[in-house]
Amino acid sequence: MIDIKLIEHIFKAASISRWNDYPRMANLVELDKQAHKFIIAYFIAKMEKNVDMRRIIEAGIFEFLSRVVVTDIRPDVYREIVKQKKDEVNAWVLSKLEPMIEGLEGGEFLKRFEHYLHSDEYEKERLILKAASYFATRWEFNIIYQTSQFLSDIEEIKNKVEEELEDYYELIGARKIALNQKIAKIIDLSGRLRFQKRWAQTPRIPETAVLGHMLVVAILSYFYSLEIKACDARLEYNFYCALFHDLPESLTRDIISPVKYGIEGLHTLIAEYEMKLIDERILPFVPSEFRAEFAYILGIRKDENGVFIKNEFENRSFKNNQVGVCSGSLDSLNSNEYKAIDGKALKYCDKLAAFIEAGLSISYGVKSKELESGFWGMYDFFKDYSSINGVNFFKICEALIEDFKLTHP
Repeated sequence: MIDIKLIEHIFKAASISRWNDYPRMANLVELDKQAHKFIIAYFIAKMEKNVDMRRIIEAGIFEFLSRVVVTDIRPDVYREIVKQKKDEVNAWVLSKLEPMIEGLEGGEFLKRFEHYLHSDEYEKERLILKAASYFATRWEFNIIYQTSQFLSDIEEIKNKVEEELEDYYELIGARKIALNQKIAKIIDLSGRLRFQKRWAQTPRIPETAVLGHMLVVAILSYFYSLEIKACDARLEYNFYCALFHDLPESLTRDIISPVKYGIEGLHTLIAEYEMKLIDERILPFVPSEFRAEFAYILGIRKDENGVFIKNEFENRSFKNNQVGVCSGSLDSLNSNEYKAIDGKALKYCDKLAAFIEAGLSISYGVKSKELESGFWGMYDFFKDYSSINGVNFFKICEALIEDFKLTHP
């Protein structure tokens, strides 16, 4: 499904510090910034007309993979270089990425990547992604500004950030975010997930936040969708379900499974409270024209008693604004009209992301009993339940263990 070297490339973004020439009250990394960018791009794109959401997703992934390659070049310097050496820079980036991506989708993914780099198409998508990147950067700058006001150039940087906003005024969503309207609250809520660490009770390298984890799961879901030849809508909804699957944790924080399930009735109580918070502090701030769709992405539906419940990891469809739960395969619903979500497969992607997070740290020599227990427990899960919808996740686990030179105890 995905080369282990590409997985490592994606996770490099968790070790790339941003604003590292300024004092920071929190560690700001590229993976979190890219995740925030994808979230903002979703909302801006949904408020525009006739935007191809699959192209937004793919263009965003192309830009993300490219950004990790050029990480050592400061953004302003990079922009200046690209003005004069665009073709040479693109060729160099592609030469670094090609060995990792040439086998994906029989080479079709690479072809689309090359087309994106060398084509003048994607004008609308590029503008939306550039605006989303700007707002994610501006959100970070608001943090930097608090600790950098003694620096001589900080006001100059602030003015440049504020001036750039004008470049995106033609986008409805950009204007609404700039005016701090309802949607800005969702953007802020999403950004806070960068402060919630994964595996918070055990040391780990690289540290990853809930925000970055959401993007990793979304990218894994994208490559899974390519593998099963998902239609455009199925790929889109799989990606965004994965991207937003932990959004409610911005309201409740991550509660580890031993606590959540260790006390009888606690899981149900937490789920009920989570639904209450979503209904009060997330859905009212989503534009009404796609609020029902966003609730579907979050996994919200009515049960047989008419009570709203949330389960982002169940197979489902959304035809004519009606949620249908599917216990079996979704292959018969692989058509844009159904907007199907492979919830069970997304759970595999979520678990695989956690497996990689733990494995990376163990390979670096930073480990604990809890981390190793979780890692090998997930390995045994994938060994017993290796495939879903014909996609073999256990092969990825084996490749990772071989690459990291790990040995099962």
